[in-house]
Amino acid sequence: MATQLERRETTRAAITKAARRLFGDNGFAATTIDDIAAAAHLAKGAVYHHFDTKEALFEAVFDQVSRELLAEVDRIARSETDALAAMAKGTRAYFAACAKGANGQIVLHDGPAVLGWERWREIDNRHFGGRFSAALGRAMDDGLIARQPVEPLSRLLLGAVTEAAVACSGKTDLPKAGADYARAFETLLDALRRR
Repeated sequence: MATQLERRETTRAAITKAARRLFGDNGFAATTIDDIAAAAHLAKGAVYHHFDTKEALFEAVFDQVSRELLAEVDRIARSETDALAAMAKGTRAYFAACAKGANGQIVLHDGPAVLGWERWREIDNRHFGGRFSAALGRAMDDGLIARQPVEPLSRLLLGAVTEAAVACSGKTDLPKAGADYARAFETLLDALRRR
């Protein structure tokens, strides 16, 4: 027999799964709590029992999608031994993943608008921000770029990718826009390389 905690987690998982599909397919604004409850085969009150607001539910979905994107980006970037090449490959993978299916709608289109710039950036930094600092530190240790304070450089490069993500959110052709921004980011990274 399932414990109360297990039932709670099962219900929460059903809600976030339904919300993710609906937010991804229809967008945040066009999705109602009633829609989510119906898709999860639950009463509306059950949704509100787990999430106080639709925005809180969206944040849980956004966080889940971001964690999955990070795992995918890490998997792809790990194939490179050169830290700068890994950053470039990871950024390409990030934009490619955001251009597919519901990811772009949730992460790029609705994320900044629903969560607000500060909260969106905070969550994004929690998942991706630390990766930039670690990769730049490794690039310096390997002699690929000149030794310098990592934090400012990391923030500048992460800011470039974040701005590119926001710019992509307004494009109708996400795959092309993402590829263009990934190429431009690669040019920035190449400019840092010691010659």
